[in-house]
Amino acid sequence: MTALSRPQPEEIAAYYHGYVAQCPEPDLLSALRGAERVVRDLHAGIPEARGDHRYAEGKWSIKEVLQHMIDCERVFAYRALSFARNDGTELPGFDENQWAPAAEAGRRSLAELKSEQESVKASTLLLFSSFTDEMLLRMGRANGNPFSVRSLGWAIAGHDRHHAAVIKQRYL
Repeated sequence: MTALSRPQPEEIAAYYHGYVAQCPEPDLLSALRGAERVVRDLHAGIPEARGDHRYAEGKWSIKEVLQHMIDCERVFAYRALSFARNDGTELPGFDENQWAPAAEAGRRSLAELKSEQESVKASTLLLFSSFTDEMLLRMGRANGNPFSVRSLGWAIAGHDRHHAAVIKQRYL
């Protein structure tokens, strides 16, 4: 087992185990690259005219789901950076249902959100590629739960796959 291997169950809150399980790749960097491809393929299949589509009343639009994916990736990457740098501060959680309307994704074009998401994904891959084995195994706490640095990368990759599947199944 290497530092890029899947995290052990105790390295990540149980809520995220399903996300990690969605990644078929054998190592973290491959999983992040795979998620990048999944997102790029998803983007190619969403026409601009569908950006404000909701599959049911009260559900997020496609733009809001993409913004949520971007926001979560940034939060998880910040947590990983903080833990990798040995910052012992416990980090807070966040309420995605408060963030979504506050982001006002509907005022943006789908093309703009796609471009931002691709930039964030490239940045995340560079960040995790920069971590040493020791850094990847460091632990921290966020939202009352333990996380290793590597587990947050796996969560990012699985979260992308989860929401890409939801968009394809329910929105397109």
